[in-house]
Amino acid sequence: MLHIVLDRPEIPQNTGNIARTCAATGAKLHLIKPLGFELSDKYLKRAGLDYWWLMTYEVHESWADFLSANPGARLHFATTKAPRSYAEAVYGPDDYLVFGRETRGLDEDLLAENYDRCVRIPMIAEARSLNLSNSVAVVLYEALRQQGFPGLCEQGHLHHTEPAGEAWKDYV
Repeated sequence: MLHIVLDRPEIPQNTGNIARTCAATGAKLHLIKPLGFELSDKYLKRAGLDYWWLMTYEVHESWADFLSANPGARLHFATTKAPRSYAEAVYGPDDYLVFGRETRGLDEDLLAENYDRCVRIPMIAEARSLNLSNSVAVVLYEALRQQGFPGLCEQGHLHHTEPAGEAWKDYV
């Protein structure tokens, strides 16, 4: 199972969206304190909708606590300061994808110690960053794609075989 690690997340809606993404993909969510919200926050719960029962998560008191609870974890650090694209990395089925705070990202000391494990999402030079929940989804789905989307449904189906009125059109 892939793991999403949020280091000191600040915005409950982002964490709720990420929890929903974890639920939909089977990834485990790790939250490292301090959190910028309470786990009972209504915005966190609302963003996760009714998917909370589908996902698992752990709360860690600190980065050191996270590392001691997950010895030998293979970590990938998502940062705008990375030397290579997330698409160049090779992800294993049990890897940990680490993301920093919305306002500051991951600490530079941590990045410097792990620079060969850092990845970035390409974007125009003038953009500071993407939204945290979008970034998690982009990198997580690349890791899942490399694994062949294990355990995920790759085909959908229409609920009604004959749409009423005008023919059904897929606008997406």
